[in-house]
Amino acid sequence: MSVAIVGSINMDVVARVPRIPGPGETLLASGSSRGGGGKGANQVVAAARAGGVPAAFIGAIGDDAEGAQLRAWLEADGVDVTGLSLSREQTGMALIAVGDDAENSIIVVPGANLALQSLEPHQRELVAAADVVAAQLEIPIPLVVAAAEARRDGSLFVLNAAPSAPLMDTAAAARVLPLVDVLIVNEHELTDIAGTTDREAAIDALAARVPALVVTLGAAGSVVVVGAERATVPAFRVDPVDTTGAGDTFCGVLAARLGRGGLTVAALAEAARAGAAASAIAVTRVGAQAAVPTADEVEALLAR
Repeated sequence: MSVAIVGSINMDVVARVPRIPGPGETLLASGSSRGGGGKGANQVVAAARAGGVPAAFIGAIGDDAEGAQLRAWLEADGVDVTGLSLSREQTGMALIAVGDDAENSIIVVPGANLALQSLEPHQRELVAAADVVAAQLEIPIPLVVAAAEARRDGSLFVLNAAPSAPLMDTAAAARVLPLVDVLIVNEHELTDIAGTTDREAAIDALAARVPALVVTLGAAGSVVVVGAERATVPAFRVDPVDTTGAGDTFCGVLAARLGRGGLTVAALAEAARAGAAASAIAVTRVGAQAAVPTADEVEALLAR
């Protein structure tokens, strides 16, 4: 099976600080680093490295040094980057503060990520060739719709609705949600999109709109829903160092595992368990793409 990820790609600039600064506060960082980021790029690295499947990335970078470096990093992980288009805009950037408690604060400068509004012919071919197609909401909604509509019959479309956007009872919902096979949200995105702080009511509302729903709950694990069936997938207990990109690692591995058992509660729960194992390993390391484990590491944790 193969995966095509349509999404964002950023250069992450990370500063390690004692805590996340408050409004007007200045803190001295103990160190800084640069690395590959962006929800789409993080997820395709997770699919290729931790999911162990052929993976293609469709997105946009600027014609600059940052874009060239990001392309090279993806190629080093075996990702098909022929779907990367060049934009006149600068390559996307994320400014990230990571506290000693492993929490983070992120500011994204989208840049080239907003330049791609539809699929070019070769990008459409990459999407049509994949067994699973995934997208997020760090890219324009028209591009998300184009990706969903370009997939071939029998393939699955996965939408990670992050960062949260108004997908319920809006024009965007009318275009996007009917095309989704699997919707992945965290607890905050769940209540934002459903418009209620009641978790169970929110799960019921979203589950009624899509064939399958995955709700990630951090240390509490995740809930998967397919039709009237539901399962809870526990998290793996670890001591986190940096949570940047953990959700993306989960989504990429889940997408890579989806084609193995069809769209059933059991198959989705198994894919979510693999995603949980990969993200558990990732949060014990620093960085987004740099922290993604290998497929062998994920299998070793699952076996334990």
